[in-house]
Amino acid sequence: MLSRAIFRNPVINRTLLSARPAAYTATRLTRSSLIQSRKYSDAHDDETFEEFTARYEKEFDEAYDLFEVQRVLNNCFSYDLVPAPAVIEKALRAARRVNDLPTAIRVFEALKYKVENEDQYKAYLDELKDVRKELGVPLKEELFPSSS
Repeated sequence: MLSRAIFRNPVINRTLLSARPAAYTATRLTRSSLIQSRKYSDAHDDETFEEFTARYEKEFDEAYDLFEVQRVLNNCFSYDLVPAPAVIEKALRAARRVNDLPTAIRVFEALKYKVENEDQYKAYLDELKDVRKELGVPLKEELFPSSS
């Protein structure tokens, strides 16, 4: 019989009796892989505000369709800082280039929620007044005065 032959052989017998359950080896592998994990995000340097501004100005210049403009806008406003007026101007020009007025209006809405107070928002509006007039971008407050 085959089972008798297996248990009579001392090498096979030791292997079968000392085998550990699969759960134990899986747990052990998991522990060792956790110990050997690396911090890959640690190698990145912090980006300065000037580098941030230059990067997003370039990305808005290179945006070729509405999806790209909205993707870059989403990424730009996802940081913990308010974009510079130059970046906002590039965003407005990119929205105009792809012929999308609602995106241009939403740039100002996002800016309104991103700044810390109303005075900063008014300062941005004063800075971008000529660009708004040139591109014909109204504010949401002008379009819907009762909802603001």
